[in-house]
Amino acid sequence: MKLLLISLALVVSSCAAPTKDESATQTQWRHLFNGHDMTGWTPKIKGHPLGKDPYQTVRVQNGLLRIDYSGYDGTFDERFLHLYHDEAFDNYHLLVEYRFHGEQVPGGPGWAWRNSGAMLHCQPPESMGLNQSFPVSIEGQFLGGDGTNHRPTGNLCTPGTHVVMDGVLKKAHCINSASDTKHGDVWVVAEFIVRDGHIDHYIDGMLVMSYDNPQYDPTDADAQAVSPGKDLPLNRGWISLQGESHPIDFRRVDIKSLQ
Repeated sequence: MKLLLISLALVVSSCAAPTKDESATQTQWRHLFNGHDMTGWTPKIKGHPLGKDPYQTVRVQNGLLRIDYSGYDGTFDERFLHLYHDEAFDNYHLLVEYRFHGEQVPGGPGWAWRNSGAMLHCQPPESMGLNQSFPVSIEGQFLGGDGTNHRPTGNLCTPGTHVVMDGVLKKAHCINSASDTKHGDVWVVAEFIVRDGHIDHYIDGMLVMSYDNPQYDPTDADAQAVSPGKDLPLNRGWISLQGESHPIDFRRVDIKSLQ
């Protein structure tokens, strides 16, 4: 009987302990947002130099990275924000946990209601023009629902870029994903797996979109300012989080390399 109990204890212990491979996988994740301050992040607001945020649009509060507009002077006035992380990446798995809340700032565009995103393969932050609205990038778009209508999240938008989907070059600015609608102030986990010219979007663990060969749009002035001539493939860049006039919180921004 004693021998049986010891054997059972060993079985339970071996089941509870992570394998070597599982432990290695867990240690690969890195927090881009540390939960305490904005270390590693720099804002770029349209109409203001890189690093200047006179409205305190971005702050850390109660362990959340918060974008809101309480410091604005009554109207949005197209002051789009992109909060850049300080490093460039190529092959990676990015996890962003977000929620919309509150009311859109007056003057925000109708399409920007409960609208934000994670911008992938962004142009260098210092290369953005003073009055440039959006970085040349691949956007994993976040949208919130109105309580009634279908409005998917984890979509694709392409400021200054194109992608290939099912073998066809896509020039539409935004393409909807296969996700369901996230109504209310719910937390949503968005993941982006970026590897060797292929990108997958996941929402709450479900694959909702895939595409290939992100590339600069040769007809776009912002793109050509970044990559003139025939240098079209886009396989590396910065990550930024977007503020488009609706308050949004980020609880996790984690990354692991897929080298």
